[in-house]
Amino acid sequence: MTPTWYVTFEVRKRGTLPKQRSPRETRTFATEAEAKAFARAKLDEGLAVFAGTINPSVPRQLIPSTRIQAWLADELSDTERRTGPDTE
Repeated sequence: MTPTWYVTFEVRKRGTLPKQRSPRETRTFATEAEAKAFARAKLDEGLAVFAGTINPSVPRQLIPSTRIQAWLADELSDTERRTGPDTE
């Protein structure tokens, strides 16, 4: 099955690294349920998390870190998922 969801989370530094690396890591998932389970686990570890659908998935959804809790509780409206936070 082709992945349609992604979850990006911060990576904690462990000791000194010989070269600089990205402070974030992304994993992909075939279903929204799998993405939610992974995001919930990372959130429980105290990490900053955001998620969304992989292009060209339609409808496009972006779940910023400020709305992850609502997404995990299925409280986001379709408009909030597609557009992200209010941009007034």
